[in-house]
Amino acid sequence: MMQVIVSLVQLICLVTQLTMRTIAGSFSQHYTVENVVEKGEMRSMEEIIKVCRLKKYFNEIKAVDDVSFSVQRGELFGFLGENGAGKTTTINMLCTLLKPTDGEVIIDGCRLGAENEKIKQKIGVVYQNNCLDDILTVKQNLLSRGSLYENNADELKKHINQICEILDLKELMNRRFGKLSGGQKRRCEIARALLHTPSILFLDEPTTGLDPASRKIVWETIHRLRTELKMTVFLTTHYMEEAAESGHIGIMKNGQLIEFGTPFTLKETFAKDKLTLVPKGDRAEELAALLKRTGEEFERCGQEVKVFVPSTISAIPILETVKELIDGFEVIQGTMDDVFLNAMGGGRSDD
Repeated sequence: MMQVIVSLVQLICLVTQLTMRTIAGSFSQHYTVENVVEKGEMRSMEEIIKVCRLKKYFNEIKAVDDVSFSVQRGELFGFLGENGAGKTTTINMLCTLLKPTDGEVIIDGCRLGAENEKIKQKIGVVYQNNCLDDILTVKQNLLSRGSLYENNADELKKHINQICEILDLKELMNRRFGKLSGGQKRRCEIARALLHTPSILFLDEPTTGLDPASRKIVWETIHRLRTELKMTVFLTTHYMEEAAESGHIGIMKNGQLIEFGTPFTLKETFAKDKLTLVPKGDRAEELAALLKRTGEEFERCGQEVKVFVPSTISAIPILETVKELIDGFEVIQGTMDDVFLNAMGGGRSDD
């Protein structure tokens, strides 16, 4: 393996990463729950969902307990949590299916509880389980559902054609829904949710149970909706790599919102970067001893040594110190899996 040379180009790349992350962090600080919901300060983006001190109690059970957050118009918002954390209960309240015990919610200018019928016109929902009829064709399904919103048959057909164009469903229109693949069914469910041209699309674990290829197609559909229709997407998922695409993320635990921020700020708090070092020949022990003397946090993984670093840029002085003892290195940034596990467990990256 080639000897490691920490070149000027590498240093520039690392510094650039740090600079971009610093910029992103300073921007994201304006979107904490306190700033967005309670202080009401002016922001560069418009809030389309505003939740303030939302509660839902079932006798002694606090399913949702004093939750506050906001969603910006046009963004992808990730809503995470373990099963039973209160995600579905929160979504059911936002979608007018459950009456809150207390709290205030504004959805695209409409107040929950007072303007529920208007809210229903502004939201589309794709549930965990498919809703369309297996024995009908996709076209029959969409026409029957669409007739609930549009009385003019010509206008309805025109609108369905537009949706199918965006979601690339034309080849599926005359096929029975029950005969479609999992990914095709999810795309049809998204089409069903868009029949009344909502401004917000709720996706409740839309890719659960799908193979990687089908998941990719569904996500291409979601990106197309946000790009072409400027759709706001409210997403729940157990796939952390999907959540990483979000503009902001809220994490629920035991009915409470325990964390809120951008993927970057959450990674800074809950996920350490890892510097993997490949020692030269028989110098692994010497490398470990040097890292111990310099106070670095590390672990041995076979022939490799993994050093935990607070940021990418902090790997540079470590590499300068150990460069005579290693044949190679790799810097891996912390992941959303790390964020979720540490946040749910109460751990932080500096613990």
